[in-house]
Amino acid sequence: MINVFQPELRERELAAVAEVFDSNWVGKGSRTAEFEAAFAGHLGVAAERVMSVNSCTEGLFIAAALSGAGPGDEVVLPTVSFVGAGNAVASLGATPVFCDVDPRTLNPTLDDVTAVVTPRTKAMILLHYGGHPGAVAEIAEFCRERGIFLIEDAACAVASTVDGRACGVFGDVGVWSFDAMKIVVAGDGGMLTARDPDLVARARKLAYFGLEQFSGFSQAKQYDTRWWEFQVSSFSRRSIMNDILSAIGLVQLDRLAEFVSRRGAITARYDRALADVDGLRLPPPLPAGHSSSHYLYWVQMDPAIRDGVAHDLYERGVYTTFRYAALHQVAAYGSRARLPKAERAVAETLCLPLHQSLSEEDVDQVTAELRAAIHRRSPDLAGRAR
Repeated sequence: MINVFQPELRERELAAVAEVFDSNWVGKGSRTAEFEAAFAGHLGVAAERVMSVNSCTEGLFIAAALSGAGPGDEVVLPTVSFVGAGNAVASLGATPVFCDVDPRTLNPTLDDVTAVVTPRTKAMILLHYGGHPGAVAEIAEFCRERGIFLIEDAACAVASTVDGRACGVFGDVGVWSFDAMKIVVAGDGGMLTARDPDLVARARKLAYFGLEQFSGFSQAKQYDTRWWEFQVSSFSRRSIMNDILSAIGLVQLDRLAEFVSRRGAITARYDRALADVDGLRLPPPLPAGHSSSHYLYWVQMDPAIRDGVAHDLYERGVYTTFRYAALHQVAAYGSRARLPKAERAVAETLCLPLHQSLSEEDVDQVTAELRAAIHRRSPDLAGRAR
């Protein structure tokens, strides 16, 4: 089976884990601090503004708490978003308000956002669909002007930029993912950055039980008294990363440019091979000044054949999917929104395999099988399979 997502873990990652084992410390320690500093350098921000978490979802929960949203407040997010973002909002007692998205990019436009903002809007969570930055610069400026706390879910956008500026640093807080299906894979884990150092300090407490600084040791690390005593400032969870994951993440981060280059080459090969398939729409080109992490490659077709095409591809050894389900259609969130552009995109879109381990033969097989499936399912809409 040709998978949609697949990590590339090799001898360097294994050797890095072995070093952690040899150190006899596998919890949060020096490797995690090194990974945080390296990721800050990747983003171009000060190291003290970056902290690791045990997952991007936990980062979203922490970020949502930092926004101050609660009962009576609204938090805007595009309906094509990861379920963790919706859960983070709902967990606070705030109301998730879903906005529409552009049917081709699956990112919200500024108009989509402004259409649902009200005086009760406290915050927004913005996803960069498939690694494409979208209108992040314009939306960030709008949020600053309105006093809306902006959280960037940059899980798909670890190497995406706008005019050289990294996605994830436009808003008040940004979060990233290193789970098994991302570009930088550590097995799990994530990062969080914040514009305000005070927010980072609060985030560190939220990530570790809400514990205040242990008071048993002085700044000079000299013994004082009862070093095991502590105070609790919030009832939060344990959300920290460890040195095993960080050791893998450090190697993967060092290989990131190589990964993104390969994914870009695969994207270009898809573009060339599928450009002449009737009835098939490819991802739109990036605006000037934007760069993508090439996390997803999505195609769009008549919704009457989309599911059948996915089934045919699966039977022929090509796994496809759609990311992400429209959250306004999830009953648990209680939304009554009608978002026609997103609903159209959700029905038409299919994500093809895209990862750095794909060979050119794999890509050619995917495109050949996709052509054949479209031809079988709708010969009146598609060109002949070649």
